[in-house]
Amino acid sequence: METKWLEDFVSLAETRSFSRSAQLRHVTQPAFSRRIQALEAWAGADLVDRSSYPTRLTPAGETLYSQSLEMLQALQSTRAMLRGYSAAGQDVIEFAVPHTLAFTFFPAWVSSLREKFGPIKSRLIALNVHDAVMRLVEGGCDVLIAYHHPSQPFQLDADRYEMVTLGQEAMAPYCKPDPHGAAMFELPGEAGHPLPYLGYAPGAYLGRVTDLILKESATPIHLDRVYETDMAEGLKVMALEGHGVAFLPHSAVRKELRARRLVSAAPPAMKGLEMTMDVRAYREKPSRKEAPKGAAQALWAYLAGGSAVK
Repeated sequence: METKWLEDFVSLAETRSFSRSAQLRHVTQPAFSRRIQALEAWAGADLVDRSSYPTRLTPAGETLYSQSLEMLQALQSTRAMLRGYSAAGQDVIEFAVPHTLAFTFFPAWVSSLREKFGPIKSRLIALNVHDAVMRLVEGGCDVLIAYHHPSQPFQLDADRYEMVTLGQEAMAPYCKPDPHGAAMFELPGEAGHPLPYLGYAPGAYLGRVTDLILKESATPIHLDRVYETDMAEGLKVMALEGHGVAFLPHSAVRKELRARRLVSAAPPAMKGLEMTMDVRAYREKPSRKEAPKGAAQALWAYLAGGSAVK
């Protein structure tokens, strides 16, 4: 039995809705339902009356709900006590960051922080976007840093989490230049001769943003997917080798553009193939039961005070 199952179950008991709880727990509804079923298998009893709407708990579910609140509170208190044994740990701010931002945005951002806010001790946990968000939801980090676009919002409960914007990032198509310095693969391509496309794996956050760019393009884009990965750095390496066109965050290719190792794959007259995203920081709002680390609280107060580094 996993503690996240109990957290899921408490959410369901309080919202009385599988779909709403799945959103708050930042998982798909099928995945959320499987977790509740796994908890029921562990308990050996039905916990939810699925014949009613809104969802109701069975008598066994009501018993587990009250016990879950006590168990989760005890675990939180135990974790707080254990963390108290390490004074040094109180000075280390734990960041959950998607891989792309971990390679590109984060190092320069920390450098700027040290100049304006002061020295910080940090621990970087690099994950895919979904796991980074879940790290925050499950209490495994102090701060989540992630991209945000209105078309792809995170389902984080505003009553539980707070956010500050750190800056902005542009997504656009790039490729290797030819010997004359022009784009080796220039968009939009042709129906009979699509351009080789280096794409993100299904479900990747930047892949969904890229799909939106292509969908909203006023000019039909003709691409042939020849490679995919869920990491922008992996696509960049393939683009540098001349394997095709990749949509990449500007911070990931800044150095390569200056050195002319990559160039825009969109001609100047072709508009609409760039999309701007926010870079945001999120944290769980402090509670009376467990105060945030002093260092993390000081940093958040600095960021929330309008001093977010652009």
